[in-house]
Order: sequence, then C-alpha cells, then structure tokens
Amino acid sequence: MFRVSQALVSRIISHWLDHMEGQMRGYVPWLGRDVIQSTMPQCFKEHYPSTTCIIDCSETPLQKPYKFNSRAESYNQYCGQNTIKHLLAIAPCGLIMFISSAYGGRCSDKFITAHSGFLENLHPGDEVMADRGFRIRDLLLERKVKLVLPAFTNGGLPLSEEDTTYAGHIANVRAHVIRVIHRLKNYRIVSETVPINLTPKFDKILRVCAALCNLRGDIIQEEMEE
Repeated sequence: MFRVSQALVSRIISHWLDHMEGQMRGYVPWLGRDVIQSTMPQCFKEHYPSTTCIIDCSETPLQKPYKFNSRAESYNQYCGQNTIKHLLAIAPCGLIMFISSAYGGRCSDKFITAHSGFLENLHPGDEVMADRGFRIRDLLLERKVKLVLPAFTNGGLPLSEEDTTYAGHIANVRAHVIRVIHRLKNYRIVSETVPINLTPKFDKILRVCAALCNLRGDIIQEEMEE
C-alpha cells in the first residue's frame, strides 16, 4: 500500500518502540507505602489493609520455535503449546507497578519470581497477595515479607465457614488483577501468537503496553462506574 519494503517498516517500528520504551519507563513505577495506602480501595482496607501488591503470571502464545531447545523451553504442558510468560505486580489501586521480562512457558511461577528482579522491590513488613500456584513463601520469608494465599481444601475436606469467607474476600480483591490483565491483553500484540522474529523486542513491547494501561486511568473507578 505504501510502497515501502518490509525491512524498512521493521526498522521504523523498532526505532519507535525503542523511543517509546525509553520515554514511558517512568509510567510503571514501584509505589511507596504511603502512596499505596492513600490510594487503597475500600475493599482492600476492610480485609487486607497491609497489601503491598498482588502478583500473577500471564502467558502469550508463541510461534513454534525452529530449534529443539527453544521449543522445549517455551512449551507449556498445561496449555499444550509454546508460550512466553511474564510476571505482573499490581498495586491495590490497579496500577501496574512491575512487569518482568518474558520467560519460556516452561518456567515455573517461582522461578520467574526469584529471577525477574521483583523481589528487589520488597521491604520487610510488605505483604504480597498471590494465587495458590505461587510456592514462594520461602523466598518472601527471607525478606520478612508476608505471603497471602487463598484458602484451599486439605485432603478433600470441605472448607470451614471461616475459610470460605476468607477465600471469598481474596477472590473479590483478586478480581481487580484479572481486570488489569484483561486490559493489558486488549493490546493484540501481547495476546495473539508472537512471531519468533519479534521475541527480541517483546520485553520492550510488554513495558510499553503496561505503561499505556497505567495511563488509561483508575481501573477501580471504572468498576464503580460500571
């Protein structure tokens, strides 16, 4: 249509991606405790007032790599396909405070948490909420950080009334995380199958999309308006 080569288009996109990532890096900030407290929604204040962040991993389908080792590293047995995976840390107010580099889909949540640089943002007394798949209590205890997980059944026994209520409260606040991930996935470049030739730039793409999500405004306010 524009009578330019594919190579030129690729160079232009790469140039502007580098520029945008550099300019927007500050829009994914790790908030201080005072800011987290002052922007905390009521649903957190009532049940989890000490929450620093909520973490989760998100995956994006990946074009099947040519090399066997790359295929093995990115193959996720749970999904049954090759994927790339990244860690998100979200403030109670819905702001993305941290997004990791992309890892092969075979990597566990614990491995990514330990090696992504996320832990370096935490301080003694912080409180991290996660899904039960995050077996990271030992990593957080080393930093004197508390891990909050949903209650789960033991040996098939039903949850007590107290545990059921507790699980319900966590599900309510974690719903905000799901909405943030959905907002990020609205950018098709991080939700549709990633071509192999795009993987070297994918970390920058993630950071730009996370910054754009934060610039869209308060996700909690959106929920109230709906």
